[in-house]
Amino acid sequence: MTGALSPWLQRFAPRPAGTALDVACGSGRNLRWLAEAGWRVTGVDRDTGATAPLRDLAEIVDADIESGPWPLPERTFDLVVVCNYLWRPLLDSIKSAVKPGGWLVWETFADGQQTIGRPSRPDFLLQRGELLRVCADWRIVAYEDLFDDSVNPRFVQRVAAIRPPPAA
Repeated sequence: MTGALSPWLQRFAPRPAGTALDVACGSGRNLRWLAEAGWRVTGVDRDTGATAPLRDLAEIVDADIESGPWPLPERTFDLVVVCNYLWRPLLDSIKSAVKPGGWLVWETFADGQQTIGRPSRPDFLLQRGELLRVCADWRIVAYEDLFDDSVNPRFVQRVAAIRPPPAA
């Protein structure tokens, strides 16, 4: 599913549209759909060549989020999308980017992928139940951990979760 829009995102993007952050947006397969659906989108990626065509659709933040600081430390969004990306040191930063009451829609490769192709390094593969543990204190709306044998077969883990409002 490297080039196709995420059906998981299509299914769980909340309505009405608000602000969205696409983490590691690349060439914008999900960012484009969000913008067309009325979202005010911010995309973050280090590949300026891939993001150049997206600048008319969204705010693009050029940043190497694995080597530098989190580029949006004070900003929060109604929806944060992460697809086919995992860098564990950013888990807290990504969760903090979701507004209270906002959504996190995340899907990426999971353990087992190494048996059929790339990525194959454990650093880039979610362990069994990992997204559930990451979002344990949030409202889990949907979760999958499976072998997806659709167009692009892969082992994948997906979560759609809502950040709880602040404690009263």
